[in-house]
Formats: sequence, structure tokens, C-alpha cells
Amino acid sequence: GSSHEKCDFETDLCKALHELNLQPGWIRRNGRSGMGPPYADHSGNESAYFLSLSSETQSSSATLRTNVFLPSDEHHICQITFHYWISQMSGTLMVGLQKHSEDTITNIWQVSGGLQNQWKSSTITINSTEKYKV
Repeated sequence: GSSHEKCDFETDLCKALHELNLQPGWIRRNGRSGMGPPYADHSGNESAYFLSLSSETQSSSATLRTNVFLPSDEHHICQITFHYWISQMSGTLMVGLQKHSEDTITNIWQVSGGLQNQWKSSTITINSTEKYKV
């Protein structure tokens, strides 16, 4: 059977991220926070929360890590769909995969600036024969 979890940041970090403290640079906010765009989430809701990089970190990078996911197989495919907003030409958003047996993070998806000031959505499929983090 397929199960999926929604991660919306309304009350806190979602389950995939909740055990971890936010890395410096990430803040949970909504469109009414007075911090500039976006002024609503991807569905147009001004009071809905999302994660955002604070302005101090725009020159550097900040990471979000998930909890450990179990291996995927023909019955359990992992798909992650996420909404993102890039407001800076220089910004790059990357998704990496770290397998249990490896120290390195393999980049599996990325997008750079140019999609100015609009929400976009992406779905990535992950295949891993061992436990992994994203």
C-alpha cells in the first residue's frame, strides 16, 4: 500500500524534519511576517507557514536534513514532491541523497535562479537499497 505524509510547517517542522533543529539560516515564517516576498504560500494563503532563508544567509548555504527513510523496492517507491520559491538570481536549491553506508551526499536534483518570484513544484523519485537521508 502507498502511504504519504504531508509536510506543511503549520505548527512546527514536519515529521520528516521534526527531530532536527533548524540549521542556522532557516526560519519558519509566513507571508505576513514583514520579511518580503513570498507573501503567501504556494496555494495563495497569506497566513500559511513555510521555511525561508534569512537575509543574513543569502551569501552562504544552509542545509535541511530529513530523518532516516527505509530502503525502497518495487513495492515501496519513494517520491518527494515539494514547492519552492527562488527570489535571487544567484540562489541554487539542491536535493542530495546520503545513503547509510556512505559519508558523501550525492546531488540528485537542483535548480538555480531565474524563475523569479513564483512558486514552482517538483517531484523526485528516490531509489535506494539501503536506509538513506535526503
